Amino acid sequence: MIELGALVLLGVVALAVLFAVSAILKTVLWVVFLPIRLVLWTLGALLFLPLLLIKLVFGGIMLLLALPIIIVVGLLAGLAALVAAVLVPLLPLILLIALIWYLVRPQPQALVRG
Repeated sequence: MIELGALVLLGVVALAVLFAVSAILKTVLWVVFLPIRLVLWTLGALLFLPLLLIKLVFGGIMLLLALPIIIVVGLLAGLAALVAAVLVPLLPLILLIALIWYLVRPQPQALVRG
């Protein structure tokens, strides 16, 4: 039984050493490749910057074209919400008035007498 515990302890120590070596290797590679990454990021940013500026210009133009439509739709949606907020609480009263009107209205006369 002691041998099994020693093997488990040996496995844990081996995993700890493996994790430590991998952490050190990762840190060394990160430091070694840092200048290369910085150069590539800088070149990528310089190549990507004109595309971002074109996107900004086209986005601004599209916003200016769509702004009146957005304002009109927003006003109509607000008006619809206001009408719904007023009419929904009055719905039972409106239905009661319609029922009373249906019951007391005069009957239509037939056009042809037979």
